[in-house]
Amino acid sequence: MTTAMDGLIAIDDKGVVRIAGSRSRVIDVVLDKTAYGLMPEQIHEQYPHLSLAQIHAAFAYYYSHRAEIDAEIERQFQEVEAMRLAAADSPLTEKLRAAKRHARAGKTG
Repeated sequence: MTTAMDGLIAIDDKGVVRIAGSRSRVIDVVLDKTAYGLMPEQIHEQYPHLSLAQIHAAFAYYYSHRAEIDAEIERQFQEVEAMRLAAADSPLTEKLRAAKRHARAGKTG
């Protein structure tokens, strides 16, 4: 494991950038800010095991490696989207869609 940023950030054997001493990935902390607009203090509430220094170090690492982390976020999004499109609807999903169609038909007819 490689450490960076005064030992606050670590890169594991698989190349995943984590907050040192935790299992939390830098990318997850970054997504909390970019996707949900959370401030560091709010992120700390979500991850109480992380110090504010660790959270700010995650952002500093992100801003220093923004292109590669943004590319990884996009790659993960595309992977999930492909899996979603490839997955068949569950029987429950089909039943709910049928009920919704039935309800719409009742309103218009």
